Amino acid sequence: MQKLGDVNLNRLAVFAAVVEAGSLSAAARQLGLAKTMVSTHLQRLEAELGVSLLLRTTRRQSLTQAGEDFYQASRRIVRDAQAAITAAGESNAEPRGTLRVTAPIDYAATVVAPVAVALRRRYPALRIELLGGDRVVDLLAEGIDVAVRAGRLADSGLQATRVGSFGEWLVAAPHFFDNVAVPQTPEAVAPLPFIALSALQQPLAWNFIGTGSVRRRKALRFEASFWANTADAVRSAALAGGGLAVLPDYAVAADVEAGRLLRLLPDWRLPESGIYAVFPAARHPPRKIRAFIDMLRQHIDPQRGAALP
Repeated sequence: MQKLGDVNLNRLAVFAAVVEAGSLSAAARQLGLAKTMVSTHLQRLEAELGVSLLLRTTRRQSLTQAGEDFYQASRRIVRDAQAAITAAGESNAEPRGTLRVTAPIDYAATVVAPVAVALRRRYPALRIELLGGDRVVDLLAEGIDVAVRAGRLADSGLQATRVGSFGEWLVAAPHFFDNVAVPQTPEAVAPLPFIALSALQQPLAWNFIGTGSVRRRKALRFEASFWANTADAVRSAALAGGGLAVLPDYAVAADVEAGRLLRLLPDWRLPESGIYAVFPAARHPPRKIRAFIDMLRQHIDPQRGAALP
């Protein structure tokens, strides 16, 4: 049984190049080596492994079964090594080029835009394009470097890292209660007019959890008097006095602090959800993506900000 030390790993790159180029001559040109040197590497690799990898004639070459299996493994090793070399070279380099980021409209405006500005100030060679939208975009098809997504993630071949969390608040405009008493219990809010966000899977059903020593739970189902397909529109309708609404804390915290909205049932909370940075899977994400995620984490929670591994 061969050991790792028995095989010259440089020959894996030569072997992969020969397979992908289709001939020794083409691989030699790509690698900048003499054709005889490429042939020697292949012969020695087969000797080190103790198997034949390629069947060669004067007109064509083909892989043996062992060669096919070894090529697939070699290709992954070579690509991972190249990615590691690139990442090492970038580790101390300043991020540059264009970073394309997408995020939900409200989160893009309230959180991601300030982060993007701060990142641009730190790295002047970096250009940032922020795309706000509530649909889930195909990152690879649309050339997106990183997406900021809230809530539950769908299964995909993408890589994701949690950068923070957010809570949901039940709010309403103060003038909505000019002729109605401010509700103090979950039972009292259920019959009131409700503004629903249609983009959610279950916009009318919410589970409230009491914050006292006894963890009470209350499942409520509202009756919508108004529907909107973006959180911004729901917030505007709530500010106009259209009814109660459940919105992310980051979207309405400033309104609550300024008195434009009231936070209802402060002794009850709704389950928190995660904020994730999602990007194409890679063993070593590009420096510009890592820099953005680090700054986003630090902006969300300065005490818990941590570097992307």
